Parts: sequence; structure tokens; C-alpha cells
Amino acid sequence: METPISSFVKERRKMFNLTQVDLAEKSGVRLRFVRDLEQGKPTLRLDKVNQVLALFGHEVGAVPSDRQQ
Repeated sequence: METPISSFVKERRKMFNLTQVDLAEKSGVRLRFVRDLEQGKPTLRLDKVNQVLALFGHEVGAVPSDRQQ
């Protein structure tokens, strides 16, 4: 099962003992953006999401969607 980006970011942030403020500063985004990202806000700029993910060696990519439900 795939991990939503919001959960991934929050788990990685905690794994590296970073506060939301630390993550915002290190990735070059605003604290509000980190909070929105971790809360799963559905409309976020992908370039900024990638700025945060780059800190953990990841980036947003196209993945197959599972349409069979």
C-alpha cells in the first residue's frame, strides 16, 4: 500500500528529529506550507512539495492509479 505524501513527510520529519519549523527552514518553504502538507491539503504547489521531499531524497512522480475498487 502506498503512503500518502502527508504521512510520508510527517514520518520522515519525525525520523530525523525535525520540528515543522526546522523542516520549513531547511527546505526553504514557509511553516504554513509544511503544516498544510502534513494535514493533506489537496491543493499544494508541486514545486514546493518537491522542495520538501528533496530534503529526504525523494520527489513527486507519476505512479499507476488503482482504478479497481
